[in-house]
Amino acid sequence: MTSPQRTAPTQVRAAQVLRNPKAWYFPGGIVALLALLLSLLYLGGVADPNGNLHRLPIGLVNADRGATVAGHPTNLGAQLTSGIAGAPDPKEQVSWRLLDQASAQDGLASGKLDGVLEVPDGFTAAVAALGSTSAQSPARPTVNVLTNPGVGSLASSLASSINQAAAHQASLQLGGSLTAAAAPAPGGAQSSAERLLLADPITVVVQVGHPIGMHSGLGLTAFYYTLLLVLSGFLGANIISNGLDVGLGYADSELGPWHTRRPVVPINRTQTLLAKWGMSVVLAAVTSTLVMVGGIAIIGIDASHLPLLWVFSFCATAAVGLGVQAINAAFGGIGQLVSMFIFVAVALPSSGATIPLQALPTFYRWLAVFEPMRQLSDGTRAILYFDARADAGLIRAWIMIAIAVVLALAFGLAITRYYDRKGLHRMVPKIA
Repeated sequence: MTSPQRTAPTQVRAAQVLRNPKAWYFPGGIVALLALLLSLLYLGGVADPNGNLHRLPIGLVNADRGATVAGHPTNLGAQLTSGIAGAPDPKEQVSWRLLDQASAQDGLASGKLDGVLEVPDGFTAAVAALGSTSAQSPARPTVNVLTNPGVGSLASSLASSINQAAAHQASLQLGGSLTAAAAPAPGGAQSSAERLLLADPITVVVQVGHPIGMHSGLGLTAFYYTLLLVLSGFLGANIISNGLDVGLGYADSELGPWHTRRPVVPINRTQTLLAKWGMSVVLAAVTSTLVMVGGIAIIGIDASHLPLLWVFSFCATAAVGLGVQAINAAFGGIGQLVSMFIFVAVALPSSGATIPLQALPTFYRWLAVFEPMRQLSDGTRAILYFDARADAGLIRAWIMIAIAVVLALAFGLAITRYYDRKGLHRMVPKIA
């Protein structure tokens, strides 16, 4: 007796798939929506930093002790700083903070100030000397613009530009007063050079207020280091999730032309999530170590407090991994897309690492309150540039890491246990 011949299934051609509208609905809709959202998120955050500027923190310091001018005690430094602080600012672009020298240096060293405008001692005396009839040319009065590259190159540059513009405006106002009060030179009118000096008397000196290392990427290594930690946690968690699903028999493995599926291991969703969490935490120690080896030992970026940096890097990477695993467990196949938006797509423009938060639109400043990359970036920056000071953003970073871990564990366990109680097991897939 001969066995019946099996008819091979008709092979579907690519053209047939492409002509089927149903094949386009889901991927086409997701890709189009993704492109639109990403363009709005990224370009919306960088389009107009100056126009979005809101309360950039800048210190104003008057170190001038004053002098006696025309028989009256005068402090032109105090007048200059109070005039700058009280100048009209309808959009509140700058948050001027009148400080003494010690407080200003502390603000620079903790990253709380993006720059400082300082009137040095002897300013009043130098201005008074401009009207002297002495044959010797007097020294021009100066003000110092102190930059803070540790807060990021753009934030420091914005603060420096604002400080220089404010100093120039103050110089013109002071020059108007000096020109009006100046007596004609003996034997004739003042020279053109003297009139120009009186009209714009102040010299602006720009210098670094809080220096960082030469291998700090102009204040950007903290951002890229943080990005590596987030990507390590995000990619590592997704690789672990897919790999473990293959190992447990809940997903197929394709390597080139080879396709395999392992026997299904009877394990519920909660236990699967616990296994993925465990692997994410263990591998976070590996990836955080390798990020430090690559960045510090091989590339040679400037870094200090290395034990603290490693602990922080490990905890940050582990927290991201725990969150991604919880989201994947809750949303299944689209979990990777959801976690990508939370930890990368939305987090990058609201991190405040490349463009300061004060130069971002209001929506991004709101996101920065809870988005993980902002918290981790502040912590990394504090360790790398600000001597690991707690008030430089490190304590907030630790608190937010702890909150993120608690939320990830609570959400992941709650959702997987709910699925298990409802009998939504993975061993019996639903056929569409």
